[in-house]
Amino acid sequence: MVIPQPARRTDLTPSQYLAALAKERAARTVAPPSGEPILRAEGLTIRYGALSAVRDVTLDILPRQVTAIIGPSGCGKSTLLRAMNRMNDFIEGASVSGRLLYHGRDIYGPDWDPVELRRRIGMVFQKPNPFPKSIYKNVAWGPTINGYRGDLRQLVEESLRRAALWNEVKDKLHHSALTLSGGQQQRLCIARAIAMQPEVLLMDEPCSALDPIATRHIEDLIDQLKSQYTVVLVTHNMQQAARVSDWTAFMLMGELIEFSPTNVLFTNPVNPRTQDYITGRFG
Repeated sequence: MVIPQPARRTDLTPSQYLAALAKERAARTVAPPSGEPILRAEGLTIRYGALSAVRDVTLDILPRQVTAIIGPSGCGKSTLLRAMNRMNDFIEGASVSGRLLYHGRDIYGPDWDPVELRRRIGMVFQKPNPFPKSIYKNVAWGPTINGYRGDLRQLVEESLRRAALWNEVKDKLHHSALTLSGGQQQRLCIARAIAMQPEVLLMDEPCSALDPIATRHIEDLIDQLKSQYTVVLVTHNMQQAARVSDWTAFMLMGELIEFSPTNVLFTNPVNPRTQDYITGRFG
């Protein structure tokens, strides 16, 4: 599926163009499923030492929807994303207060194994980071070390298909992953995450190092992935958020300023600071 985009007309301001993208996205979006959120932050505060990077954030992540987190550099959006599978645990001095619930269980509670949590909530990073191994071993490595007992070759193929990469690499599975283009490497990293059979995919600016064509491939892929996965996407690109997300959270200086359906946030924001940001008055 290729995401349609309104033609960029010269008579539209940047904010009007964002609104047009968001309206187009809303027209293609299925109504969100009813029931409990898959992830819920309640009064979440994240500190690095004495510095509060995220302050008192409360929001719900609905299953099988794409949620974008936007805001200027340093606003806390990547910190919030990394908290969702405890990647901040690796940062010395990081601490968390409040609650972050996954299926109603606090992931920072004593009964959660972080390794198991990261299997269920996968992560794709800003820069493609394939292992210096074959394409096949990149995808197979995680399931293998975690004791996968099914048909490993079938799992690799299915993961590459879901990442829209199979047709491009099926004849060179045993070639080095480092021979792939940047966009292909990023899709390989997505396949690697999918192979762990997660329920949620976290993506931290996955297109920032890619050219426009590769970016379009990743955006099309994100649109397809939400049929099977919940996707949370950090992006500095507001047009990307308008194109691919169902919900958008706007953060500023560690605070959640506004969180609403994407078409509402880009067409009729409630908070003046949101309006200022999407119209380019700051950030």
